[in-house]
Amino acid sequence: MDQEDAVNEGAEREGALASLNAALTREGFEAFYAPDKYCYLRHIATNTVATASPNPHRPFSASELKRREQLIAYLDGASEDALIEEILLPLFRQLGFHRVTVAGHKDKALEYGKDVWMKFTLPTQHVLYFGIQAKKGKLDASSVSKAANVNIAEIHNQVTMMLGHEIFDPEIGKRVLVDHAFIVAGGEITKAARNWLGNKLDASKRSQVMFMDRDDILNLFVVTNLPLPSGALLETEPSDDDDLPF
Repeated sequence: MDQEDAVNEGAEREGALASLNAALTREGFEAFYAPDKYCYLRHIATNTVATASPNPHRPFSASELKRREQLIAYLDGASEDALIEEILLPLFRQLGFHRVTVAGHKDKALEYGKDVWMKFTLPTQHVLYFGIQAKKGKLDASSVSKAANVNIAEIHNQVTMMLGHEIFDPEIGKRVLVDHAFIVAGGEITKAARNWLGNKLDASKRSQVMFMDRDDILNLFVVTNLPLPSGALLETEPSDDDDLPF
């Protein structure tokens, strides 16, 4: 189904798509061409595209490295709300989470330690609930100065609240507990911070906590081929053509 293999038809290959979809439709699927000019399969009922799981550890192409640099420049100046709304929400939706809901910062009393909650349906149709506590910058802890632990100590309190308070799922009309907590940082999460938090949490809660730092966000955002936020553009350097000819 490569567009370059077209015979007696245009590059869109309407005849080939029609022949293929005549068989696929009976099984609940359809073939289509994406903007990257590759042919994909889509489940008609759920609109889910059949693709391989994104691998954030693979080598990046030159264009992907450029997008990564643009996203780094954006994160350097982005606010915490921009990190959540422009980066995390589209990323987790693309990764298969649904009912991604922002708790918001307007009413801290109702946030209960989470900025976002969402759920993920397992192949067994069991549902897991996740909460996200997002911070813009670096999360660190130091055994030398207690003042350095303020940042991660705040995260500890918010994670404890997140795992202990119920959320209301309007799709089932019930209140449920968060199964896992994501601690997401727009900067680095140091090993000291991870160890400090792990020592503060008991064994049961420790297994419920997962970390995502800047590198995780950047790599996942690039390999899932999400469009960059509108503000994620590097300033273009002046070219030699702009120089005066004298």
